[in-house]
Amino acid sequence: MKLSDHTVFIAGGTSGIGQELARRFAAAGSTVVVGGRDGDALARLAEEGFGTVRIDVTDAASVAAARGTVLARYPGLDTVITMSGVMRMEDLRDPAHFEATAATVDTNLLGTIRVVDAFTPHLIGRGAGTFVTVTSGIAFLPFPPMPSYAASKAGVHAYSEALRAQLAGTGVDVVELVPPAVATAGQEKVNPRALPLDEFATEVMDLLAQEPTPREILVKDVQMHRWAERDGTYDDLVAQRSQALANLPGRRG
Repeated sequence: MKLSDHTVFIAGGTSGIGQELARRFAAAGSTVVVGGRDGDALARLAEEGFGTVRIDVTDAASVAAARGTVLARYPGLDTVITMSGVMRMEDLRDPAHFEATAATVDTNLLGTIRVVDAFTPHLIGRGAGTFVTVTSGIAFLPFPPMPSYAASKAGVHAYSEALRAQLAGTGVDVVELVPPAVATAGQEKVNPRALPLDEFATEVMDLLAQEPTPREILVKDVQMHRWAERDGTYDDLVAQRSQALANLPGRRG
């Protein structure tokens, strides 16, 4: 994937990985439009020279409005990155967890689908383009305290595979970005092994630039997650990660 001379829309790019990738694509010579709900963050990004648009991926009307705004201002749009996501701890012994489940699935899985659906006709009409969906190492090696996050990201993986098959022959590619734990939003405080954002982004951009672009963007730190079943380490790793269940609020003390 050539990194320059693209027009890229990043839904959920106002912070963390999305914001860093926005800056990397811009630095490589692409036009970048960032979408999100945080008005203050959007204003700061606009001051840096990014295109910005408000979007709430849980709201179909908001997604449709954002699509209209983006395509009116940037008719040459050729790359859409579905970055929006939430991650919540849940204790499945407590039925009250369902509120977190619903919000997680609505944002991570249905939000991805809403954005993809919104821009599919445009990219097919161009005869060329790329969707970059975003999953997680947790999609392949669950972290038991975050069950709905794992399920939603596994769903995005399966959806990406089907989307790629259905778009074959249209000129529209589907690339799945699979991050490990990355040091954003305080991740480094709970996981000292979280990969520094700068290091992660550099590796991602290098992988995206490969010819041909890999179907899955797998940095080194996520390999153990992605291939745990193949390598016969899955059961042991899930058992190790299950020890974190003791940190759920209802199980302390």
